[in-house]
Amino acid sequence: MTNKQLTNSQILIKECVAQSFRDSDEYDDEASFFEYFSSSQILKDYDLSDDEIENGIVGSSGDGGCDSIYIFLNKNLVLPDQIDSIIPSKESKVEMVIIQSKRETSFKESAIQKWKDVSNNLLSLSNSLSDFTTRYNDDVRESFGFFRDLYTKLLRSRVKLEFKYIYVSYAEELHQNVKQQAEELRGLVCKLFPNAKVNIEFVGAAELYDKYNTPAETIVNLPLAEVPIALGKNKNYVGLVSLKDYYRFIVSEDNILRRKFFEANVRDYQGRNNVNSSIRETLETGQSEDFWWLNNGITILTSEAMLVNNRELQLTNPEIVNGLQTSNEIYLYFKNNLNLLDSETRNVLVRIIVPDSEESRDNIIFATNNQTNIPKASLRVTDPIHLQIELYLKGRGLFYDRRKNYYKNQGKKPSEIIGVSFLGQCLITLFLKKPDYARARPSTILTDDDSYNKLYIENQDLDVFYRCAVLGKKVQKNLKRTIQYTSAEKSDILFYLLYGVVANSIKKNNITIADIKHLDIDSITDDVISEVKDKIYNIYKENGGNGRVAKSSEFVNKVDEVLELA
Repeated sequence: MTNKQLTNSQILIKECVAQSFRDSDEYDDEASFFEYFSSSQILKDYDLSDDEIENGIVGSSGDGGCDSIYIFLNKNLVLPDQIDSIIPSKESKVEMVIIQSKRETSFKESAIQKWKDVSNNLLSLSNSLSDFTTRYNDDVRESFGFFRDLYTKLLRSRVKLEFKYIYVSYAEELHQNVKQQAEELRGLVCKLFPNAKVNIEFVGAAELYDKYNTPAETIVNLPLAEVPIALGKNKNYVGLVSLKDYYRFIVSEDNILRRKFFEANVRDYQGRNNVNSSIRETLETGQSEDFWWLNNGITILTSEAMLVNNRELQLTNPEIVNGLQTSNEIYLYFKNNLNLLDSETRNVLVRIIVPDSEESRDNIIFATNNQTNIPKASLRVTDPIHLQIELYLKGRGLFYDRRKNYYKNQGKKPSEIIGVSFLGQCLITLFLKKPDYARARPSTILTDDDSYNKLYIENQDLDVFYRCAVLGKKVQKNLKRTIQYTSAEKSDILFYLLYGVVANSIKKNNITIADIKHLDIDSITDDVISEVKDKIYNIYKENGGNGRVAKSSEFVNKVDEVLELA
């Protein structure tokens, strides 16, 4: 199809993708970039970081029509290394999101057929995943295997299932044959999981363009029941908000909970525990006392709070840092009783705070979430060392993602953003010689007290963290541009390559802080990285070339041998 035959939506979205690709310095081909681009637009409401989006990309040979796979528990992304720490709660909801991304101007039956095959093969619990090692790649099988494990673990908790198959292309029309294929896919999955909800969505040029134009910054109005109390030079406020207006504040136009409002709240919704049952009972019984008399209320941090009129505030990038359980119970109550919204007269107490500084913000989050039993690891990013790292990196053109997606929403490039987990993976790779741990357990690095205390030392030279971040990004960028490797292979060898490049440069396999301090990081060029990359990739393939190899604690010794460092 020539440009003259394209619709305006097709021309505009293709140009948006092309411009975004040119602005990105981490991808060498637009097809791979489109997989990232489409997933990032489709999953905007889940507020994933760039690293989380990229880690879900599984597209390569043997992907079964699945370019990206993401699994969510109660709207929160979960990864295989978190399975042991997940505590079943009543009525949990698991979502499996599968995305197919094609730079084509039509939706094709063959894509749906691939989904039918992979779903029948890998979602059928009677089938062994090991029977499909030659048909589907490691990442695809691992994703489906994790879904099975998670579903099995939550089975007794009356888990709700939702499968989302999302087909993205530059198409404008959907042929009837493709619709029929989609209905057959729905029937197949419903037969395997009779109580599951199955959605098959086709995102064409117009829809993708609309998603692309949705602003990242969140500016939202909060109506008040009475004139609020204004406190301090930053115009902090305390006031009452009607329950119905608070519900409308925390949901989208589709009555979906806005998860991004709760990113800073280190607690997750606890489901049916005693506290939440009490909140639920208060809402349902309609006691004579007003709701705010019986509840501690909500604390919201915001970068700006402006009084629109005497009874309405405009908040920029609000973060609900305390009151997650209350918010979820209010959400669930009205979600199940929308007919009661207009007649609701009760109120909830809300505190709106504009912090003076990042340190103040962290102190508020820590204090408001440290009054009950929460694992210390959940509060780690509020430790002073992480704010120090953020400020130090910012002065050198890198942005530490301590506040999830803060810099992404400001328009910073993915190549400039350093994820908290990514930096932790770099540190544990270089200083503890555990690239296998970095590959296998990316979500748990901050939760291990022993490793954490060795890596994030108080008064540590901040330049060490900066240098590790730069080295990690250099290696990651080189790998992303290696188009002959699959996504799974790149993920498998990333941290082995980081270790190998540094160890080979200093000619020793026990890397110290002093080694990183004295390393000339400008000397780590693409040629240097590629020379080591070829050796590591070859030994990786010789030993099986799969995730099992990369997650083995023995493979780093193979790397030492091939680099003659043993």
